Amino acid sequence: MTNYYADSLSANSKLTQISANRCFDGEQHYYSHDSTATKTSMTFSIYLPDEALAGHRCPAVLYLSGLTCNADNVTHKAHVQKKCSELGMIFIAPDTSPRSNAEVDVANDERYFVGQGASYYVDATCAPWSERFNMQSYIVDELYDLLRAEFAITSIGIMGHSMGGHGALLLGFKFPSKFVSVSALSPVCAASESAWGQAAFSEYFGDNKVKWQESDAAHTIEAVGQQYASILVDQGAADEFLADGQLQTPKLQQACEKAGQPLTLRYQAGHDHSYYFIQTVIHDHIEHHWRMAQLS
Repeated sequence: MTNYYADSLSANSKLTQISANRCFDGEQHYYSHDSTATKTSMTFSIYLPDEALAGHRCPAVLYLSGLTCNADNVTHKAHVQKKCSELGMIFIAPDTSPRSNAEVDVANDERYFVGQGASYYVDATCAPWSERFNMQSYIVDELYDLLRAEFAITSIGIMGHSMGGHGALLLGFKFPSKFVSVSALSPVCAASESAWGQAAFSEYFGDNKVKWQESDAAHTIEAVGQQYASILVDQGAADEFLADGQLQTPKLQQACEKAGQPLTLRYQAGHDHSYYFIQTVIHDHIEHHWRMAQLS
């Protein structure tokens, strides 16, 4: 088999290949690139089934990770590669925020739900965050266009876990022309009403409550109305963050009812917030995005 990307990307000035490993009927790759949105180097992982490696166009799903995570967590722990190789699905996982390195100093906070790793996939408007915390622009403009230009992709769905589930719901409904499908795992559904989100939004937007609402997934869904034939959300019924009010899952159900947006919301008995839960249900989500891609 000819590896299309071994030749085409090696000379591409926008992407630097970090690694490539054979995995089932495909390859797990990592790339880095210089971002204009964050003014830092950004990294993402991408699983390419053999069809994509041969240059054939395949559907893709973009996975947004949760608080404290980076591209490694889902790539190493969720076990998505086998299902993606079976379906011929590309799976992409970007980092959760810009990060400091030897050349660049990125704003941070000692609270894990505010600083690096906790971007909420929004464009911050307040200093010092506004200089580099532009993850909405990074995801839906820069990375999206880069992926479309450099990989053989037919369509892109979006999904995520926890803070990344918030990001998937928020960006999926703010930019429905870019995504053919949406799903989420244990999402933060109403960030402006959770302690995590309120702490982050106070830093990123200050007292601008209009921006808080515009960056709240449930509020956005209610405001824009139905955008997809169906969205899939799984929530662990024994999730400690559901119990203490960080996720606000009923607010998502209420927003979808008001918007007329069909929602499959499944509470999974006994499951918590961890990647053990994600392993349990993520194949259903990959199949959801694959089915929606066939209809697009």
